[in-house]
Amino acid sequence: MRSVDLLAESVLHSRDLFKRYLVKFDDSNHTTTAPGLPNHVAWCLGHLALTNNRFCEWLPGGKADACGAPLKGLPASDFVDGASSGDTERFGSESVAFGSNPAAAGVVFPRYARCVEIFDASIARFAAAVRRLSDEELLTPVPMFRGVTAPPYLLVARSIYHIGIHNGQIADLRRVLGMGSALG
Repeated sequence: MRSVDLLAESVLHSRDLFKRYLVKFDDSNHTTTAPGLPNHVAWCLGHLALTNNRFCEWLPGGKADACGAPLKGLPASDFVDGASSGDTERFGSESVAFGSNPAAAGVVFPRYARCVEIFDASIARFAAAVRRLSDEELLTPVPMFRGVTAPPYLLVARSIYHIGIHNGQIADLRRVLGMGSALG
């Protein structure tokens, strides 16, 4: 197995592990928050989808995704770029950006199933982009954000860790909402 295939499979596996914690969420509760736990499930799914798409932008080569779309920019089918609110089908990119307020008045999030679809598409897009890297590209540092540079293999590790952080938030939210463990 090539290194890029192993990394891409790890990205896909992180999605599968994360989705175990989505059991019992639906349209009636996917935007529910709790005291001390401001990030609801819809926000977490949108935030992770946003960052997965940004990770694609940081990969070298400007390659296209599996459908031939450039990796630069957010998919218009999934995001209203620059918007502080979305609709029932798309996230507003600013409503799920770092530092945004998931409970802000007037912010609309997609319905639950659509949130999951957008998250799944972002994972598939990122995994496919990783899989297409050459060995040299995998090791060559790329600019990311705030002046940080890192090789793409570390970007993959960061993406998986990032999913884990928000997975923990959802695990805490599940407990507060009385949903019980997702593992048992």
